[in-house]
Amino acid sequence: MTFNLWFVIVGALFIVMALSNSILRRLPLTTSLLYLLVGLVLGPVGLGLIRLDAIEQAGLLERITEVAVIISLFTSGLKLRTPLSKKRWQLPVRLAFISMTVTVALIACAGVFWLGLPLGAAILLGGVLAPTDPVLASDVQLEDPFDSDRLRFSLTGEAGLNDGTAFPFVMLGLGLLGLHELGEGGWRWVAVDVLWATAAGLGVGWLCGLLVGRLVLYLRSRREEAVQLDDFLALGLIALSYGAALLVAGYGFLAVFAAGLALRSIELQAAGEKPSEDVQAMARQGAKEEVPPGSESAPLFMAQAVLEFNEQLERIGEVVIVVLVGGLLATFLPPPAALLWFVPLLFLVIRPISVWIGLLGSNTSGLQRRLMAWFGIRGIGSIYYLMFAITHGLPGDIARTLTAITLMVVAISIVVHGISVTPLMSLYGRRSEGKPA
Repeated sequence: MTFNLWFVIVGALFIVMALSNSILRRLPLTTSLLYLLVGLVLGPVGLGLIRLDAIEQAGLLERITEVAVIISLFTSGLKLRTPLSKKRWQLPVRLAFISMTVTVALIACAGVFWLGLPLGAAILLGGVLAPTDPVLASDVQLEDPFDSDRLRFSLTGEAGLNDGTAFPFVMLGLGLLGLHELGEGGWRWVAVDVLWATAAGLGVGWLCGLLVGRLVLYLRSRREEAVQLDDFLALGLIALSYGAALLVAGYGFLAVFAAGLALRSIELQAAGEKPSEDVQAMARQGAKEEVPPGSESAPLFMAQAVLEFNEQLERIGEVVIVVLVGGLLATFLPPPAALLWFVPLLFLVIRPISVWIGLLGSNTSGLQRRLMAWFGIRGIGSIYYLMFAITHGLPGDIARTLTAITLMVVAISIVVHGISVTPLMSLYGRRSEGKPA
């Protein structure tokens, strides 16, 4: 009976998801908030259909969130249709490296001095909570590859990069807890976990995206052969880049993001930085059947088809994981301090300070900086890093404390950012009309 009931619930949820999307866009709500409420209803405080223990079933949750994150990171890379030589890239790079490092440091200080955590656990908490989320932040990211808005571009690039650049801090936290080899004086952490793994992840991902993109471009443009099933092309490139990066001890998250960027760069070189308005409109509508394989616009339609497929997978992953977060909430009660001051400290103090430091001297407007500071949305990446740490032997008492805090931060982020995104982005849109991006 329970299994049959799940068919009904899943079917109803997807139908509501399809029908409510356009309505929710006009309201101060997001689909993630709806999924979180569904999870609460299905969890122990409601119908009791979701009965998971995040500690005991960390391995399963790690794999589910891992798949969702890599799909989302590849999607983020495909959205960023801007040459790497453009100065616009400075903002997301600053946010993903400088601001995230400051965020980890400030969270670690709060963890040691006010939450009473060991230094390793505090740094681990910083690594878990520092990355912004490429899935739940979709409402403040680029609406399509031709969107050149500075705020949306910066938040999209930051979310794509920092889900990978947080890994060294997670490994440092585990190392200080005795669960990962750091080397004498930390040499191994610096050489392997910071330098090699980052460079290898970006390099392998870029190479895979470049090779696959050029092969597809050759088949479509030179030999005028139609390469069908763009969804399999997307899944193949994601798996290839992720797996290859892990085989050489690189960060797979950075690899899939770089693969998306590389595939988009191939399309950019072929179609040009500014295709005609007609071609852009056709690409947005997905009218690729009207474009012959040998056309100069064929790579653009290929990249758009891959992007659309990945966005659908991303939404499915969002449903599954946010519902699970809602179901897990009641099973972990966070320390009172986390509710009283830690979450407000993270959103209202730590994030704004880190963004302010990261963007010092940049050409962003005051409104853009304030919105970047506010929309540091936490989500699926944080759940993944937490489960990763648990499966690597995180002690039970620390694991339960960090799980309770992380679930609460993610849930509150879904609520407060979900309620505020529509009015704030509408205000930003009105203020930005007629101004350069």
